[in-house]
Amino acid sequence: MLKLNVGFTKKVGEANYGSRGAAVNLELELDSSLVGDADRLKERIRQLFGLAKTSVEEELAAAAGQPTGNGNGSAGTPSAGNGHAGKPNGRRRDGTRAATASQVRALNAIADRHKLDLNALLTERFQIADPAGLTITEASNLIDELKGESAGNGHGGRR
Repeated sequence: MLKLNVGFTKKVGEANYGSRGAAVNLELELDSSLVGDADRLKERIRQLFGLAKTSVEEELAAAAGQPTGNGNGSAGTPSAGNGHAGKPNGRRRDGTRAATASQVRALNAIADRHKLDLNALLTERFQIADPAGLTITEASNLIDELKGESAGNGHGGRR
């Protein structure tokens, strides 16, 4: 038997120099025949890594009071010991709705695709370090803006 251990850890900044984090490690026994089939082994590792990453992202979103839409009943469970229980109804202390997990993922994906420093942009424009700190309206407007810029930069062509 082959033992595979895959893990993912993420820490996100919060206002006033705070932060919260989550980690998951998955250990699985696999048939040792996978050692001889590198493609199948890599695919299994990618699947497990994706599962670990999604789990951490959902846990961080749940701890921030954002809906995760995972349907497994754990979305409202705050991270143990982090001191940040989920905000009720996805609302921030000022009463505005927080950016959704989907919006946060979209912003990260757009920034990655266009090689933008999302943290620098957020710090400059909103004085925050994490897209999860945006309101739902701010996130929506920023997504539209970044999509508009990317559509105009390529003159309709794709690389």
